[in-house]
Amino acid sequence: MPDERTTEERIGRVTMPKWGLSMKTGKIMEWVVEVGDEVERGDDLAEIDTDKIAGTLESDHEGVLRRVLVEAGSDAPVGCTIAVVAPEDVPDSEIDAVVKEAEEQLARGVAEGEEGPRQQTVEVAGRTISYTTLGEGSGDGDGDGEDEAIVLVHGYGGDKNSWLFVQEPLSEGRTVHALDLPGHGDSAKDVGDGSLATLADTVTGFLDALGVQRAHLVGHSMGGAVVTAAAAAAPERVRSLTLVSPAGYGPEIDASYLRGFASAASRRELKPHLLKLFADPGLVNRQLVDDLLKYKRLDGVDGALRTLLGTLLDGDEPALDVAPLLARTTVPTVVVWGRADQVIPVSNAESSDALKQHATVHVVDEAGHMAQMETPAAVVSAVQEAVQKAGEQAAGRA
Repeated sequence: MPDERTTEERIGRVTMPKWGLSMKTGKIMEWVVEVGDEVERGDDLAEIDTDKIAGTLESDHEGVLRRVLVEAGSDAPVGCTIAVVAPEDVPDSEIDAVVKEAEEQLARGVAEGEEGPRQQTVEVAGRTISYTTLGEGSGDGDGDGEDEAIVLVHGYGGDKNSWLFVQEPLSEGRTVHALDLPGHGDSAKDVGDGSLATLADTVTGFLDALGVQRAHLVGHSMGGAVVTAAAAAAPERVRSLTLVSPAGYGPEIDASYLRGFASAASRRELKPHLLKLFADPGLVNRQLVDDLLKYKRLDGVDGALRTLLGTLLDGDEPALDVAPLLARTTVPTVVVWGRADQVIPVSNAESSDALKQHATVHVVDEAGHMAQMETPAAVVSAVQEAVQKAGEQAAGRA
């Protein structure tokens, strides 16, 4: 089938991503591909380092890597074009024009219209809930702005920043919110009884506060159990579920990790537990450890984490069983599980009748417990799959 896009539409501008509110520039540590290489959507392009986190930039375009504007070892402002991808039949003259414009932008040191996540707060059940927002619109034509938003819910000890690599690509044409659950991030540290019902009510209360009629919920680890409970409690509010290494779906969990994370008070104590989160131990850098220690030293965090341990663990066994809750829902459910997950092993997915019957499960190589950080393209694809299935389900009922 011939490509009917205009030349402008066929030229892909690879830009420096914005991973976090404070990120202004990023450093290209290494280009994974070379000029002339074929590139598909989701392919790794470059390793990027920031003052907070290192990550892999994945391609949003397909074609040939035609030009690299920022060499390895150099910095570039967020939003500026750092490379160009286009089919090989696009004339060099057209590529040259894009490169000239990009070079002028880099010389100015700022991208026009660059906008990152918007951080805001709302009150939910008397607690201040912090969240970031990217994107606008429902993206599928059957919502009214905030309707059909995507809401990202982190796991135990995490926060909204764990979705940095996922929130941006999902926000093209759709509103995406990433929230901090009570006890986490910049939200209030009061978790009440810390029960699954309290956390699920926070999610539905968050939807109420923002005027979101229906949402596609995405949950990681403990957050996976939370969004499952929210969908069971308010099925009319949820269009789809995407679960990333979810808690509550099997008999295996590393209780020593959870207790160790809660009790660790120094870098030496915390780092060995964090190494269990990733297939690639190199992702556990000094900045990550220091940021988590800073969070753990905030007033109220110690009590919150210990209260939530009672929700997650019964001795050394999982205390949560949300499989019956999933069986009560009818929304499309897609699961992503890292094959190297040491915290909640993938064997839980393989033994869960509920997931076999009610979900599509994707096991991802080269990912541990934090697939949204190690293999974000797989998580983005899973969310898009769930959203698409929800649209097909709605069309079938019409």
